[in-house]
Amino acid sequence: MATTDELRELAETWLADDPDPAGREEIRDLLDRLPQTGEELADRFAGPLTFGTAGLRGRLRAGPNGMNLAVVTRAAAGLVTWLAEQGGTGPLVIGYDARHGSKDFAERTARVATAAGREALVLPRPLPTPVLAYAVRKLDAVAGVMVTASHNPPQDNGYKVYLGAQLGGPAGAGAQIVPPADTGIEAAIRAIEKVTAVPLGGPGTLLDEQIIDGYARSAAAVVAEGPRDLRVAYTPLHGVGGQVLAAAFAEAGFAAPAIVAEQAEPDPDFPTVAFPNPEEKGAMDLLLALAEATGADLAIANDPDADRCAVAIPLRPDGGWRALRGDELGVLLADHLIRRGTPGTYATTIVSSSQLGALCEARGVPYAETLTGFKWIVRAADELAYGYEEALGYCVAPDMVRDKDGITAALTVAELAASLKAEGRTIRDRLDELDTEFGVHRTDQLSVRVDELSEITRMMTHVRTNPPTELLGVPITEVDDRAPDADVLTLRTAQARVVIRPSGTEPKLKAYLEVVEPLGTGKLVNAQFRSGTSMATLRREISDALGLPSSL
Repeated sequence: MATTDELRELAETWLADDPDPAGREEIRDLLDRLPQTGEELADRFAGPLTFGTAGLRGRLRAGPNGMNLAVVTRAAAGLVTWLAEQGGTGPLVIGYDARHGSKDFAERTARVATAAGREALVLPRPLPTPVLAYAVRKLDAVAGVMVTASHNPPQDNGYKVYLGAQLGGPAGAGAQIVPPADTGIEAAIRAIEKVTAVPLGGPGTLLDEQIIDGYARSAAAVVAEGPRDLRVAYTPLHGVGGQVLAAAFAEAGFAAPAIVAEQAEPDPDFPTVAFPNPEEKGAMDLLLALAEATGADLAIANDPDADRCAVAIPLRPDGGWRALRGDELGVLLADHLIRRGTPGTYATTIVSSSQLGALCEARGVPYAETLTGFKWIVRAADELAYGYEEALGYCVAPDMVRDKDGITAALTVAELAASLKAEGRTIRDRLDELDTEFGVHRTDQLSVRVDELSEITRMMTHVRTNPPTELLGVPITEVDDRAPDADVLTLRTAQARVVIRPSGTEPKLKAYLEVVEPLGTGKLVNAQFRSGTSMATLRREISDALGLPSSL
């Protein structure tokens, strides 16, 4: 840790170059309370936020290791410089969600762009990330910026960059950046000597509602003609998806979903949930209560920027609701699109269920597997039909949005549910059909949130130096360590697979677990029970391998 004098010097240098009065006041207050605030100051000046393939993401706070106006100004200046160096022509499209600071960061990005001679097109209000990704393609933009921290806690914000066709290529048109674009932009950011010297221009052009209407019409066109008798309960989880999803559902001919009133309007504090992520325990409780009260056929949740989609199904006649795992919905949507005859490659990641590969092989359609992250999934093939990741991300219309899109995914699962309902069947029935044909592919995740990133390094080192020799009583047949290219470790047996990696967007270590239980000559319910027992055992074994307390 830096000395008090060193921290004071770093802070004073920052103060002289911070364009935000509130940020300067924040740092000045910490300086005035030294040495008691030394640890906090040291963390803020531990280093700058790194601009990677996920752009920027961090806590809203002054200092180089936070999301603030100075950091965003520098990032915007580096981005427009890099675009010019690449010879990129066309406008920069800018979108933002309803988080704290998002609108200010979007407006600052527009002013930096216009001062550099780049046309800036700003979305008209807080909107879902898929609308920004759509706009990049629709408006033939050189690039797009989305200010969002997606499903992170309320104290965070982020800055995602998309490239248009000119610099992104066919598979990357309207997709998030990948190397070497990220390192090039990072280098241009670091070359900005003073934030206060970055010129600011006009506010750019504020787009009208036509871009949103165009998105809603295109989203509705993703689903085919067919049954529409379906009752849906929905929550945008205090985010920006509500109005856009309702418009898309109406355009597609579905009845308006019942919406969780407490979560219907954007609220950057996310007051009803501990974490604004539908994967987190308790996040969908209000939705499931509404679904039960309204007799819904389907419960759907978007995360706050609506690029993810979570689904729960009723367990009638037994009662209650069950949230589908991301892998279950991922394979269901793929199966539905294949049945519809959607051509192209079906893709997922190394941490997602192996059931998609089995499905594609059986149906004779192209299959691809990539590293984690939608930036890789959408580049799996130029002729991509569909892509998904287990973390509730689905791309059902890559020619419209080359990224995960929680609204078109919601429409597609509603189409599937309505079609099955018209036949007197349910999504649960279709899941059972898939498990009967391909065996029960049960997946789960062991997720460890940490306060110090060094804990992730310790756990990864522990499992690499002391790997288990068997899982579920069966010897491990494959150990695939992708270091140093990627911090990913995979363990396989004939029945199980485990992929261990740090999260790319949160302070978490994640272990992705899969057990495959063939039916053999037995009943499906017996295979499902065996898979549950095996998963519980596998979870304990991986907890031990990571050196975690047995309670996890």
